[in-house]
Amino acid sequence: MQSTHYHLPAIYLRAALGLSYLWLVADRLGWLGAPGQPHISWGDWAHFMVLSRDTMSFLPGALVTPLAILASLGEGVFGLLLIIGLFTRWAAIGSGLLTLAFAVSMTISRGIDAPIGYSVFTVSAASFLLATLPTYKWSIDALISKK
Repeated sequence: MQSTHYHLPAIYLRAALGLSYLWLVADRLGWLGAPGQPHISWGDWAHFMVLSRDTMSFLPGALVTPLAILASLGEGVFGLLLIIGLFTRWAAIGSGLLTLAFAVSMTISRGIDAPIGYSVFTVSAASFLLATLPTYKWSIDALISKK
């Protein structure tokens, strides 16, 4: 008999990852407030790109903007998919790979303390763990599998 004690933690993890990604994207698009306001990390794309250029300083400059756009699209798509529970396993794997790439970039550009201090490796590991679960209760995936 298979244990189902993971259902509530999995729902919590899907929500935590998904909402975090969507929050970050909304912040960098300026939807949450202007730069410098309380609880705003960037407030617009220009301020986000300052951090992106720093994080990817080891790459050719021409790659930074396309990779920042790709990462933002990934975060938005993975966030939405994780929240609604559609293609959950693939979204979790994508989330794990994206945050692992971010952690490695942070390590190269700023040292190991940066990704550890911001728990980026933890988010990556949590995403990969979510991808290993056999089912995803309260998800579109679960509805589809019942049919």
